[in-house]
Amino acid sequence: MRNELRNEVMRSDSADLGRLVAAARGETVVDLLLANARVVNVLAGEIHETHVAVHDGRVVGFGDYDARKVEDLGGAYLCPGLIDAHVHLESSMVTVPEFARAVVPHGTTAIFADPHEIANVLGLDGVRFILDSSEAVPLSVFVMLPSCVPATHMETAGARLNAGDLRMILGHPRVIGLAEMMNFPGVINHTPEVMAKLAVAGDRPIDGHSPGLSGRPLAAYAAAGIGSDHESTTLEEGREKLRIGLHLMIREGSTARNLDALVPVVTPLNAARCSLCTDDTHPGDLLARGHIDHLVRRAIQSGMDPISAVQMATINTARYFGLRRLGAVAPGYWADVVVVDDMSRFSARQVYRRGVKVAHDGVYLAETAGFASNSLRSTMNVDWSATDFMIPAPDGAGDGAMARIIELVPEQIVTRAAVDRVPVHAGMAWADPSRDLLKIAVVERHLASGNVGRGFVRGFGLTSGALASSVAHDSHNIVVVGVDDADMLAAATHVARMRGGQVVVNRGEVLASVPLPIAGLMAQLPLEEVGDRVTAMTAAAHELGCRLPDPLMTMSFLALPVIPELKLTDKGLVDVGRFEIVPLFV
Repeated sequence: MRNELRNEVMRSDSADLGRLVAAARGETVVDLLLANARVVNVLAGEIHETHVAVHDGRVVGFGDYDARKVEDLGGAYLCPGLIDAHVHLESSMVTVPEFARAVVPHGTTAIFADPHEIANVLGLDGVRFILDSSEAVPLSVFVMLPSCVPATHMETAGARLNAGDLRMILGHPRVIGLAEMMNFPGVINHTPEVMAKLAVAGDRPIDGHSPGLSGRPLAAYAAAGIGSDHESTTLEEGREKLRIGLHLMIREGSTARNLDALVPVVTPLNAARCSLCTDDTHPGDLLARGHIDHLVRRAIQSGMDPISAVQMATINTARYFGLRRLGAVAPGYWADVVVVDDMSRFSARQVYRRGVKVAHDGVYLAETAGFASNSLRSTMNVDWSATDFMIPAPDGAGDGAMARIIELVPEQIVTRAAVDRVPVHAGMAWADPSRDLLKIAVVERHLASGNVGRGFVRGFGLTSGALASSVAHDSHNIVVVGVDDADMLAAATHVARMRGGQVVVNRGEVLASVPLPIAGLMAQLPLEEVGDRVTAMTAAAHELGCRLPDPLMTMSFLALPVIPELKLTDKGLVDVGRFEIVPLFV
């Protein structure tokens, strides 16, 4: 497997090439003939009827060939295997083998993963866990090395990766480049540590992360060698990033949904500079909507030419990352292909990887291999003696004080910064659920430092109870949102008892939970069970008055201090625009 994957990013040896040439010339019987196909040719930009010959896992030619096995596709469309240009596997909350079992039947045959989440908890051990656990799955898992561990100096992570650490693992055959550079202020101000990480990548791809960046700062960001961005949320932002030379990754995940806003920016003249990605997809959405196939369907339904939509999910991504034999149905390319009956509906009937059928009518045909995580250390280290959620009001506050409020933006991971009056009693500031003003806290869980960040949030709608999670981008401390301190503490301590996870609590009672003992991020459970547990947590939150479609996922981004405007970490309230910690009260 390791040698096969090495050949994905390097030239094949002479013996491999000799066999392929002989098979393409018809000198040997090929392994497989996919007969009567309508090939969606992303290289020629057309659909043409032919047979497709496969040998040694690669496409070798079109037309009639003698074959050991013939599969008659009956005029169905044959597309390249779908590729996710940017994904955090950890957001699926399951291990890599379970993730593969979920997405391969939907036509996904390759992903470019940023193990930023597990790296912030476990450092290089977390990156190696993702690489090792993806060795035996029928899904090409390419890794972009996390560039920001920790993401900022304004939070406490479980690890720190410098340029030297990244260099140690850069030689792995499936490590492609440097993952999203979230520290855009560090790039713009050319800080030495950030410049050293960019230099480590050399000529390899460097992904970007520049929400709202424009003008000269955006030019400076691109000039540093960064090649892509997946954070655009408006037509104008997407157009400027294309103009500046960035590869536009159009994201449609569980929380950040930008496809509708960005599809109009794609034209026949610039489509080659655009790709599709999910970034973060929750278990329920994987089960209900699918994966990259969902984005292709949405793009086609929005009026995009179907070939362009498929190109954005295949060849465009492969070319951006420099993989010459991935992303097309043509001689010399890996035989990662998807059979589709109706392009407008774009539902995978059959999926082949390296010429082997791995899914049929939604059924995963490969073995689901488990992967031991016993070597990973516990990541729950909390100083509970220093943990409380009381918020002292400023002197002279009387019965109220003006405070900064984190306001949610529907279906986005950006937030708004607001100022509102919070009630004060006995010198302490309190939540006010009648005005949808709840408490939010972030409890440090890596070093037992006793750090607790405290603030207020609007948009959850809870009238009682609390939610807590050890999934809290990017450092993944314990984030808690609730109406009263007792339930918030009960929720946080239950997360720790599970060695990580998510929970809904009301009046001290656990209503629903999911254990995530792998770095506090992933479960050792089947995707369906994780999905059922997440659904139960969502239902429990809704019973407590929450109106968000996915409250736990939304909550997980409220500790992310690189996404505007206002966020909370274990060190306090962060004004992302100013890139500094600010006082809670004004």
